[in-house]
Amino acid sequence: MTPVLSGVLQLLALVAALALVHRPLGEYMARVYSSQRHYAPEKWIYKAIGANPSAEMRWPAYLRAVLSFSLVGVLFLYVLQRLQGVLPGSLGFAAIDPDQAFNTAVSFVANTNWQSYAGEQAMGHLVQTGGLAVQNFLSAAVGMAVAVALVRGFARSRTGELGNFWADLVRGTLRILVPLALVSAVILVACGVIQNFAGIHEVGQFFGGTQEWNGGAVASQEAIKELGTNGGGYFNANSAHPFENPTPFSNLFEIFLILVIPFSLTRTFGRMVGNLRQGYAILATMGVIWLGFTALMMWTEFTHHGPALQAAGGAMEGKETRFGIAGSAIFSVATTLTSTGAVNSFHSSYTGLGGGIQLLGMQLGEIAPGGVGSGLYGMLIMAIIAVFIAGLMVGRTPEYLGKKIGTREIKLAACYILITPALVLGFTAVAMALPTPVTSMANGGAHGFSEILYAYTSGANNNGSAFAGLNADTQWFNSTIGIAMLLGRFLPMVFVLALAGSLAQQRPVPETAGTLRTDKPLYAGLLVATIVIVTGLTYFPALALGPLAEGLAS
Repeated sequence: MTPVLSGVLQLLALVAALALVHRPLGEYMARVYSSQRHYAPEKWIYKAIGANPSAEMRWPAYLRAVLSFSLVGVLFLYVLQRLQGVLPGSLGFAAIDPDQAFNTAVSFVANTNWQSYAGEQAMGHLVQTGGLAVQNFLSAAVGMAVAVALVRGFARSRTGELGNFWADLVRGTLRILVPLALVSAVILVACGVIQNFAGIHEVGQFFGGTQEWNGGAVASQEAIKELGTNGGGYFNANSAHPFENPTPFSNLFEIFLILVIPFSLTRTFGRMVGNLRQGYAILATMGVIWLGFTALMMWTEFTHHGPALQAAGGAMEGKETRFGIAGSAIFSVATTLTSTGAVNSFHSSYTGLGGGIQLLGMQLGEIAPGGVGSGLYGMLIMAIIAVFIAGLMVGRTPEYLGKKIGTREIKLAACYILITPALVLGFTAVAMALPTPVTSMANGGAHGFSEILYAYTSGANNNGSAFAGLNADTQWFNSTIGIAMLLGRFLPMVFVLALAGSLAQQRPVPETAGTLRTDKPLYAGLLVATIVIVTGLTYFPALALGPLAEGLAS
């Protein structure tokens, strides 16, 4: 079997598996978020935190709950890291430095999981399992809750109520993420992923010295890091490490976990707004972009220049032989088109154009299918932009799902799509202009610029993957990337929830002969074009200086 055929078969198997679970999982999530019943464990949690799960919230109250809960998470994780040296289960590791502790706390609460440290050399069992893994669940549940609040904004009328954040958070965690992660962890253990609390032990002599490994609850963290599109690895090598991702099957299964909830949420959306065809239109848009990026990435990595690449059968540098080019390329696109950030290969070693595809995937807003929750609400924002553009072309007030898209709605949508590019390009420009940050670059020229651009793109878009080659464990990068992650996560949520509140207050607009059909292939095509033109071209000058220049020069 040729490597190309192997890649095609892996892709077909992945599509079949996602299609198989799309309907049941999407319907189940819709029932979870529409249910009026509270189970006993959920009632205990509500009582402990003093929340009334039946009380409806308007968007300011919902936003305050999101921000206050996330702030507590940042403070807790920061303190846990700073006290690691005196806590049990530290494996002898010292407390984390203040700048790195801030960066890591923000990273995991913001669903980014950017890591400027080697996990197996810095974090003990308590921080890894009781801190980082817990935030993998909670940050994913927060994203799903915000997405559901926006969906309710479309589904409801003449009310400003968007549901209850605490109920959405607890249900998303206990009824969706925990059961799926439990089953997934068992499957990963069966594949060979480790799950223990072993200490540090010597494994042998290598090159005149010793090598040490420490164990950990890796399978359970691996399951939720992929399922919740988090991405932070137990080990520095992340999903390229055989303890995290030992076989080609585990690799394909982890890709499936990355994509399954974001793609299935389109069914949840269609069910909750009462029109499944609207969900299919969003699903088709996500699917076209994802498949297009995957095909393009495989082409760039298999189509090679020079005798070394020809002898290897493709661009194998930085890729694991057990996964090959195809398994690495599919994983790379899945992780950069979502907010996962897990890696099973060295992104910096991809071809110049391959690195550009990774960057562009994040810069589109990670909406195909995007992060858990954030992918859906990001795509719905772009859907509003698309109907607004269509309305301008025909001279008609734009409508989407029976709601008029007026001045307030389009301003909020515009703010959403502008905030992340402003963070990425602003921080990149400052870092390149100052003398200290550029000393962290391992490469010069176009590739070195790509390292800086990738770091801030990954941080502000809450992805978390790294182009490597960049020493990000400095006060400058820990602080600025931490700020980029914080603003890139929570400022867009402000606009999403304000938009949801505005839509929920509207009266439904009856459909007429002049209404744009947003459940048809024509609109899906318009939506794809809008995403590429409006968001993609924002970054074109920066991409031209980095990966495009490198790719054309090679």
